[in-house]
Amino acid sequence: MQGIDHLEDDMRLFGLKTCDTCRKARKKLPNVDFVDVRTDGVPNDVLERALAEFGAALINTRSTTWRGLSEDERKKAPVTLLKEHPALMKRPLIEYDGKLSLGWTAEVQAALG
Repeated sequence: MQGIDHLEDDMRLFGLKTCDTCRKARKKLPNVDFVDVRTDGVPNDVLERALAEFGAALINTRSTTWRGLSEDERKKAPVTLLKEHPALMKRPLIEYDGKLSLGWTAEVQAALG
C-alpha cells in the first residue's frame, strides 16, 4: 500500500492474532503497533472514543462469542460487554493520527493510503 509508511509509526491496530481480517491488515501494515485485545485489552480512552464514534457497530453480533452469550448478557452496556468479552469487538480497530477506523474495508484502506 503506497503512502501509508509514514503513518505506521504512530498507528495502533487493535484485533486478534487469530482473526483473518486482522492478519490481512497486518500484512499491509507490517510496521503497525499490534495490540491483541484478548491478551492486552483496549485502553479505556480508546474504547470510549470508539464507542462514541461507532456505537453498536463496534460489537460484532455475528461472532461465535455473541452467539454464545445469554439474552441477559447481551443486554449489558456495550462497554461492559467489550471489557468482559474483548473478542466481541469488530476488527480491526485502527488508531492513527488522532482518528479511528473500524474494519478493513476498501474505504478504510483508501483512507489510510
